[in-house]
Amino acid sequence: MLKILPKTIAGKSLVLNSVLIIVNLIGLTLLLFGYHEAFEEQAFVLRLIGYLVFLAGLIGIAVFQGWLLFAYISRVLVGGLFIVSGLIKANDPKGFSYKLEEYFEDGALAYRVKDLLGWETFSLEFLIEHALWLSIVICIVEIILGVLAIIGAKMRLTAWSMLGMMVFFTLLTWHTSKCDPFTTFRDVDVYAVDSQIGQIKITEAKTNEDVEILEQTATHVRVAEMKKPQCVDDCGCFGDAMKGSVGRSLTPNESFWKDIILTYLVIMLFIARLKMKPNTTKENIIMVSASMLLIVFLSWLFTWNFPILFGLASIFLALWIKRAGGKWLGNDFGAILLITLLCIAFVTYVLMYIPIRDYRPYAVGSDLREKMNDGEDGIYKTQFIYTHIVTNKDTLIDALDASTESIWKDTDNWKWKETVQKTIKAAKLPSITDQFNPKLNFSAMTEVELRLPVVKEFIAMNQVQQVEVIEKSSGNHYPQDLEDFYPEDWDEEHYIIGDTIERLDGSISEMSLLEYILDQPQIILVVSRDVNTGDFSRIQRLKEIHENAVKNNIPMFLISTASKEIIAEFRDKHQWLIPNFINDETEIKAMTRANPTLFILQKGVVAGKYPFRSTPKWESLLKNNVIKL
Repeated sequence: MLKILPKTIAGKSLVLNSVLIIVNLIGLTLLLFGYHEAFEEQAFVLRLIGYLVFLAGLIGIAVFQGWLLFAYISRVLVGGLFIVSGLIKANDPKGFSYKLEEYFEDGALAYRVKDLLGWETFSLEFLIEHALWLSIVICIVEIILGVLAIIGAKMRLTAWSMLGMMVFFTLLTWHTSKCDPFTTFRDVDVYAVDSQIGQIKITEAKTNEDVEILEQTATHVRVAEMKKPQCVDDCGCFGDAMKGSVGRSLTPNESFWKDIILTYLVIMLFIARLKMKPNTTKENIIMVSASMLLIVFLSWLFTWNFPILFGLASIFLALWIKRAGGKWLGNDFGAILLITLLCIAFVTYVLMYIPIRDYRPYAVGSDLREKMNDGEDGIYKTQFIYTHIVTNKDTLIDALDASTESIWKDTDNWKWKETVQKTIKAAKLPSITDQFNPKLNFSAMTEVELRLPVVKEFIAMNQVQQVEVIEKSSGNHYPQDLEDFYPEDWDEEHYIIGDTIERLDGSISEMSLLEYILDQPQIILVVSRDVNTGDFSRIQRLKEIHENAVKNNIPMFLISTASKEIIAEFRDKHQWLIPNFINDETEIKAMTRANPTLFILQKGVVAGKYPFRSTPKWESLLKNNVIKL
């Protein structure tokens, strides 16, 4: 099919250049395996062969002038991947913004600048408040560049932009893969003297050698502090899609190599940028068809068909506007504008509601108990390094047994250097960690929670018998556990021995609802990370659902991060006496991006999940069998 493209794409030989490009990419693949932890034992051979094959292919491409052909192939690969990668992040821009916030912390990317350049006051924390907008812009730009690369529009601008974006992403993944959580760096910050954090640092400097006051005035204090870097385990390159579809995210090293390969392909595109022109009709047929095959494969990998529809729509809309846009829009800028509007419409929708494809473990159909137990133990091997006293060479042994006793028992010639642990198979954390655990301290319970049957039952099951001992002089009460009470220990001249009473065991301060929630045939949860900023414009529907749930003996709770006082204000404002339990904010962010969200669980399985703008009526829940009576 490539024969219909301009002859210059063939270089000196279309066939040879095609073979050489394949050889070059095979070499790159071997290098990827050679630097992967899973192929550590074959690393030397894979790297040696990989470099030889990679360089042989690259030299051949240079000799036979295959740069333009390689650029076309790169456009297909990078263009298709940019569209899918950008769409996956655009599907959950809030999730991507949370990841950017991690990178903007002083211990993340800023640490690298401080460490490499000695710029101790450098900080990216000012970007944290803009993380959501940055995430949206990055997603949209990524999709636009993918489409432009495929249709051959604005190739100079596209090549430069792609190169800049890949440098940005590669820096992120390089930091992630090389980050050492045990090292330290010197950080300098300025605080207001009368601020709480400023006072804390001033106090810490008196006893903590890692904190030093560099300057203190009537208004501010400048503090130098030794800190540990913030290592990000997951780059967020594909959002939660890898974890939700494949079962795990890319490791930091895999993410870094993925970006190295993409950067290499973009460089090939960059080299040929001056020779590339907008696609002809025949070129569009080939480029669009090839890129859509890649998008179909990635859609299958991520178990989401929408990228196929979105990829086709964005590419064909761009080609259509160039032809039908007239004087003002019938050009590359018209295509960019139309794709931008399409992306903005998509991002606006998911921000107003929730991601179209929910990859997180709280998606509809997820069994929460199963997700809490799908972790896997790691497999590790302990090894020992001994150094020869004479030659100073190290030897690695797997076990201290009879087969190696000539080394570890020979203390005259060998000395132990260190014990290392080799990871055979890395441990896998469960999809839902113990951070999902709605609970409430008894001191924070109001009459609304205390009258719940589950709370009453819990209190009844944890009663202890106590004897009231009252001090005559002060009237103070000293309750004593009956089993540990001995009357002779108390002087009746000073103490009154009161009645035996039952009360909650004093060692129990809080109650967890986790098992209760997972065991219920049906339960309704309203999840809100912040009741003060949440959109409760449809609270009347929630109140109607609550009223019907009570009538049908279906428990319904609010899960939030709010204190007893804030909940009291919330109930008073909305005239809604719904029981409230507390959960960690980080896990609530993972549960839903909308604030609030209605969850319906059946035996721990998510039967329904509705963002506030989609809060259904009670009749709709019955009709769709989300609630069963």
